[in-house]
Amino acid sequence: MEKKYTYPFLILIALLVICFFVNISLGSVSIPTKEIFNSLIGKADNYIIQNYRLPKAFTAILVGSGLGISGLLMQTLFRNPLAGPFVLGISSGAGLGVALVILGSGFFGGVFTTLLISKWSVVIAASLGSFLVLLAVMIVSSRVRDTMAILIIGLMFGSITAAVVSVLSYFSSAEQLQQYVFWGFGSLGNLSWSELFIFFLIYLTGVLMTIVSIKGLNTLLLGENYAKSMGLNLKRSRLVIIIATSLLAGTITAFAGPIAFIGLAIPHMTRQIFHTSNHKTLLPAVFLFGAIVMLICDSIAQLPTSDYTLPINAITSLVGAPVVIWLLVRKRKMLF
Repeated sequence: MEKKYTYPFLILIALLVICFFVNISLGSVSIPTKEIFNSLIGKADNYIIQNYRLPKAFTAILVGSGLGISGLLMQTLFRNPLAGPFVLGISSGAGLGVALVILGSGFFGGVFTTLLISKWSVVIAASLGSFLVLLAVMIVSSRVRDTMAILIIGLMFGSITAAVVSVLSYFSSAEQLQQYVFWGFGSLGNLSWSELFIFFLIYLTGVLMTIVSIKGLNTLLLGENYAKSMGLNLKRSRLVIIIATSLLAGTITAFAGPIAFIGLAIPHMTRQIFHTSNHKTLLPAVFLFGAIVMLICDSIAQLPTSDYTLPINAITSLVGAPVVIWLLVRKRKMLF
């Protein structure tokens, strides 16, 4: 981490703490900051904080930071500012897995209805769908040398899975379609502590793989030919980056649904403040930025003092997209 960015990091950490407390305090029931602090240190036992607000806030941090890091990995690997965490078809694969569970009974005549007993069925189906698409991309990438070809292949896999989902939707009932659409809205408030723990373990694995890849990521910015001349094992580095992205983006989609905007925009928002290409600085900055933006979006989605909760997927796009447009117009160019 570069010393000149010490103060921006301290500001981001302070903002993260503030957004964390604000997120916990807002909702259908407003909770004072003092009560939140007492609950965190064990002096008070508030059921809403312990079993709903805290897991949701931690989920927001994991989702925002994970998608931000995934987007940074994909933009660096493909050297494309429009690349996001779902360009490899991971989100589409998860969507197909969930569609087979929720919509499959309409097409296959009830084969999948028994799977709907547990909430875990959706998580497992989304994880398997992401894994199968990842496996297909990895098999193809082992035979392809061009990195851009992998990007196109991932997009094609996404188109195939989207087509299958469309067919399943055609044969499904209105109730099944509504259930699938609600999953597509995304949600941060459905995880228990045990589910959040499993989510965190997989997330941590993806982050550790990313940290190991920092040197390779910095080298890839100068081009694949230069990376080879520096002795970088391009195929192995590319594989580690793809697996790390898949673990992060696939797990987030499985547990929280497909969350738009964050993965694409957070790296660009971060570069507006941290004018560096060094991933030792960018990774922690993206982590903090992603977590802060996700907490803010979730706080807005809660509609404070109201019983209604807006779809988090819609809020991330409505709040974030104009900010990115303003930043890019103001800077007149996209930093990359």
